[in-house]
Amino acid sequence: MRDDQLLTAKQLSREDIEDILDRAAEFDADPAAFGDRREDAILGLCFFEPSTRTKMSFETAIKRLGGDTVDMGPVDSSSVKKGESLADTARVVEGYADALVLRHPSQGAAKMVGEFVDVPLLNAGDGAGHHPTQTLLDLYTIRENAGLDDLTIGIMGDLKYGRTVHSLAHALTNFDADQHFVSPESLKLPRSVRYDLHEEGAMVREHTELDDILPSLDVLYVTRIQRERFPDENEYQEIAGEYGIDLETLEAAKDDLTVMHPLPRVDEIAPEVDDTDYATYFEQAHNGVPVRMALLDQLLEEDE
Repeated sequence: MRDDQLLTAKQLSREDIEDILDRAAEFDADPAAFGDRREDAILGLCFFEPSTRTKMSFETAIKRLGGDTVDMGPVDSSSVKKGESLADTARVVEGYADALVLRHPSQGAAKMVGEFVDVPLLNAGDGAGHHPTQTLLDLYTIRENAGLDDLTIGIMGDLKYGRTVHSLAHALTNFDADQHFVSPESLKLPRSVRYDLHEEGAMVREHTELDDILPSLDVLYVTRIQRERFPDENEYQEIAGEYGIDLETLEAAKDDLTVMHPLPRVDEIAPEVDDTDYATYFEQAHNGVPVRMALLDQLLEEDE
């Protein structure tokens, strides 16, 4: 895999992660100071799935660095509607841009596109596969609030289809972090992810009840039950709303617990939690800009 492509969190070593997070901290301290850093750079945005935070934070990041974007726009108004292949779309946009960001509903789409393009490529989510740039901003947020070593983290929700979970779990194997996975039986981690985590030396501890481990957690990472990923609506309805937290739930937590969520949320975290010191999910979303500034800056630098 090329150095100017980030397709999966498995690519990232501890040193890689720390380099990006350190660079992100510099941008975060004074983002306006880097307005000519990547002047004239054009970022191509190829989003085949809806996105708010990821897309807007990439747009903001490149503009903060002095660059701009070209956007293929909604799939329904693009040449994809006429039957153009993903590889051809990527090669066309590559001709207009210095780097590409791809989100696609099919697992493995970014890897396939990576074989066709020569400019830096970032995977912004491929189906239930990977979301490595989300993982970097998650790690940045965890480091800022709880540190990345001597950490006990609970990851709760849709662990089967949750690409943010898969990427974060892989990345955390680089650190001294105990990982606990909380989900209904039907949404447990895929066997392939469990196997990879075991191979990377992680202890996979799985639970169906948050109460079993909540008092020991430094970080609780909550994810949405993704209705759109379920092949059977009845299966979704059976578990919808079961894995939520509110102030009563958090009475058993440490006072300095950090509660995270990649957003959007539906009913996993009650709004009453927003105004507490536990809530870190909006800070987490904000961190997408400096982290993606750092990543874009690094990949464009390597491509020079």
